[in-house]
Amino acid sequence: MGDAQCRAGNWYQLGERDALVYGLRPQVDQYAAQCARHGVQFAENDYLAGWIDGERERHRRMAGTEP
Repeated sequence: MGDAQCRAGNWYQLGERDALVYGLRPQVDQYAAQCARHGVQFAENDYLAGWIDGERERHRRMAGTEP
């Protein structure tokens, strides 16, 4: 993750995408380390809120249930 991505990142949206689209486990340590190199504080709470919502939606879609 580059400087511009760290500074302009929508952390909620990134977390949601990681879970919903890619099915990834939270990438907190990875993003924090990458952004620390650029002097940017990673918004962990925002990222995890998005990740939780994305994971919930991914499971709902896999189960074939309506919201």
